[in-house]
Amino acid sequence: MNKEVITRLTELGATLFRINLSHTRLEDLADVIKLIRSYTNIPVCLDTEGAQVRTSTFVDGKISIKENEILEIPSKQVRGTAKCFNLYPSKVFEDLEQGDFISIDFNAVLVRVVKRHEDVIKLRVLHGGEIGSNKAVTVERPLVLPALTDKDIAALKIGRSMDIKHVALSFANFASDVKEIRIHAGDDALVISKIECRNGVQNLEKIAALSDAILIDRGDLSREFPVEHIPALQKQITVRSKAIACKVHVATNLLESMITASSPTRAEVNDVHNTLTDGVDGLVLAAETAIGKNPIACVSMIVKLIRSYEAGNEMTPEDYISDPASLLIEPHGGKLIRNEVPDFSIDNIAALHRVCVSDHVLMDCQQIGIGTFSPLAGFMGKEELDSVIHKNCLPDGTVWPLPITLQLDEESLQGCGVGDQIALQSKEGKIHALINISEIFVCDVDSLSVPWFGTDSTLHPGVTRLTNGGKYFVAGEVTLVEHLSTPFREFELTPSQTRFLFTRKGWSSVIGFHSRNVAHRVHEYIQLKALEDTVADGLYISPVIGPRKSGDFLPGPILHSYQAMIDKGVYPNGKVALGGFSTYPRYGGPREAVFTALCRKNIGCSHFIVGRDHTGVSDFYKPEESQKFFDLVGDIGIKLIFFDEITYDLESKAYMPRSQAGNPALISGSRVRQAILNNDPLPEWLMRDVVQEYLQLELACDREIISK
Repeated sequence: MNKEVITRLTELGATLFRINLSHTRLEDLADVIKLIRSYTNIPVCLDTEGAQVRTSTFVDGKISIKENEILEIPSKQVRGTAKCFNLYPSKVFEDLEQGDFISIDFNAVLVRVVKRHEDVIKLRVLHGGEIGSNKAVTVERPLVLPALTDKDIAALKIGRSMDIKHVALSFANFASDVKEIRIHAGDDALVISKIECRNGVQNLEKIAALSDAILIDRGDLSREFPVEHIPALQKQITVRSKAIACKVHVATNLLESMITASSPTRAEVNDVHNTLTDGVDGLVLAAETAIGKNPIACVSMIVKLIRSYEAGNEMTPEDYISDPASLLIEPHGGKLIRNEVPDFSIDNIAALHRVCVSDHVLMDCQQIGIGTFSPLAGFMGKEELDSVIHKNCLPDGTVWPLPITLQLDEESLQGCGVGDQIALQSKEGKIHALINISEIFVCDVDSLSVPWFGTDSTLHPGVTRLTNGGKYFVAGEVTLVEHLSTPFREFELTPSQTRFLFTRKGWSSVIGFHSRNVAHRVHEYIQLKALEDTVADGLYISPVIGPRKSGDFLPGPILHSYQAMIDKGVYPNGKVALGGFSTYPRYGGPREAVFTALCRKNIGCSHFIVGRDHTGVSDFYKPEESQKFFDLVGDIGIKLIFFDEITYDLESKAYMPRSQAGNPALISGSRVRQAILNNDPLPEWLMRDVVQEYLQLELACDREIISK
C-alpha cells in the first residue's frame, strides 16, 4: 500500500486492485480507496466478506489448541483466548447443532460440537493445531447464511458513493445472492461471483448467467472438496462458465511460494500455464501481493507467464533464448543485432585485405556487433546517411539521429570494391572486425557539417574529425571478430548481458544515466530524484570509457568513483548497477543526446536522464537544445527524464533548479579538477569525501586521473 508498489503494478499491467473486506476495517475503507486512486487509474474492486464463518479476534493474534481439549463458543462477545472464543457472524451460534464437525483455518484444527446450551456451545478438539484471528471456518453441514454481512452492505454503500463499479461476491450460493449484491452495488456494477462452496458449484449456471464474471477460489473450494479433486473441478467450472459466455478468473496459490521466495516453483508455473490453456480470462493474486515480501516480482512473473503462453508452443530453442516473455523494453527497431564471430571460425581470414583503422572505428564496430547500435548492422550507405541527416530517421522510418559512418582514403582501400570483404585491424595489427562492402561513395563534407553538427566551424571537434576523415565513405555489414582489449573488462557488459542482469535482478523499469565525469553530488541528486519520481526498479550508471579530450577525467577514476559510492552504501541497496560504455564523445550535441538514449534503450533501460546541457560542446549548443531536439524527433520508445540545471542552494542547503535557488553555489568542472589535483578539499555538498579520498589515493600512487 504505497506509491512504489501501486505504480509499478500499474505499469506492469494489473487490471484490477481488489480490496478484501474480510481484512479491511470499515472505518479505513474510504482512505484505502483514496490511497490506491492517488497512485493509479486502475479500477478498484470491493471483495465482500460474504456468507462465510470466521474466527473472532484473539488476544494474542493466534492460539494453539491440543487434541481432546474442550473449547467454548459463548453467545455473548468475548475476547478470544485458547479456551473461549466467538465465531463470526454471530448468527452461526444459533445454527450449530450437537454432533457438527467444524474445520478451522484451512483444516489446521478439527473440532466437534459435543454439548449445546442456551448461552454456550462446547467443542471437543479432534485434531489440534494453531489457528489465527479472522480465519475461515467450515461447518461440515450446509448452513444457510446471508449473502452479505452488515459490514458488506455498509462497505458497498461507501463504494457506491465513491463511484466503485467492480464488486466481488464471496461465497455465492444462489442466483438470488447476485441479485442482492446488485441492489446494494448499483445496476451498473460489474459483479464477479466467487465460486468457493458446494452450493456455488451446484448452482453455477444460474449464478454465472447473472454475473459479469466467475472467480474460482481454489483455496476455499479445497475446504469443501478434497484437494485432489480441485484441478478437475477447476476445469469443469471453467468449461461450464464459458459455455454460457461468462468470463472466468482463477485465484489462490498461483505463486504461493513467492510470498517469501524470489522465484516460483516449477509446479506453480506449470499450474499457471495449464490454467491459461484452459481458457481462463484472468489470474488473481492474493497473499502473494497482499502480504508477500515482493509483490512487484509476483506480478512480473505472472505477466511473463502470460507472455510465454501467448508466444505459443511453436517456439524454437533459439526463440526461448531470446526471451519473448521478457518485461524489458524492446530493442530499438524491435530486434537486438548480434553479429559476433571469432576469427578461428572464419575461413581465409588471414588472406583478407587488411585496413588499419583508429580505435574510434573499432569501438563502433564493437558496438554494432554486440547490438548497442541496433537496428544498425553496419556502417551507413548514402541513402541512410541522407535520411538521418535530413529526416532524423533511417529510410524505413525508424528514428535515428546520428550518422555512423566509416571514412577511408584511397590508399587504405587499395582497389577494394563493392562485394569485397575486408578486415579492420588495430595499429598493433590485430583483426577486430570485418566489413562486407555494399557501397563506396564520396560526400561533400562541408555540406554535411551544418546539418550534422549545426556548424561548419573548424573549432568544433566533430567538424574537424569529419573533415580530416578519408575521402571515401564505405558502407556495409560489420562482423565483430574480437573485442578491444581494455583494463575495464570487469565493468563492460554487452546489451545481452545487461538484459540478463536486469532480468536476474527482477528489474523491468530501469533508468539509464550517461556520464563523462567522476561521481559528484549534483549527479547523485539527479539519479536519486529520478529513482524516486519514477519508482523504477533500478538505476544503470554507464559512463563513457572510450578516448576523451584533454582535461577530462580518465575512465578508471570515473568508474571507480561510482564503485566507491556503491560500496559506501550511498545508493539504495540493490537498486544500482554500474557498467562502462565503450565509446567516445562524438560532439554531436542534440543528435548525440538522442543517440545516447537509444543506446541505453538497447541496453535494456526503459528510462533515460537528460540534463539541461546534455552532451554539450563548448558554446556550440544552447543548454536547452537537446531537450528541444527530443521533441523534434518524437517518440523514441524510451521514457525521458528531463532536468533543468541543478545547483546547490547555500541558503536552504538543498539541491534544486538554479532558477529556484536564492543563493546558488558555483559549480565548475574545471574547479573540481583543479582542486583534486592541488589536494584542496571540496565541500561535501559538491563531492562526497569517499570520492575525494579515492582520487587523492590515486594521485598519491602516481596514477593519472586526468586525460592529458
